[in-house]
Amino acid sequence: MSTQLTVIALLVGVATGALFRFLNVPIPAPPELPGIMGIVGIYVGYKVIEHLGVGVDMVEAIGW
Repeated sequence: MSTQLTVIALLVGVATGALFRFLNVPIPAPPELPGIMGIVGIYVGYKVIEHLGVGVDMVEAIGW
């Protein structure tokens, strides 16, 4: 993972959040810490399973 890409993503996020606030539009993300931690938990869970190398291909499982 590129540090430069991460910093750019953070800056774009900050600019987008500032624009939403400037326009007085609600942000499309949970505004409370528990909601944000839920999103972090989803990401961490995804990465753990990816690291373990386990999973099911749902497209293959349903026969598409």
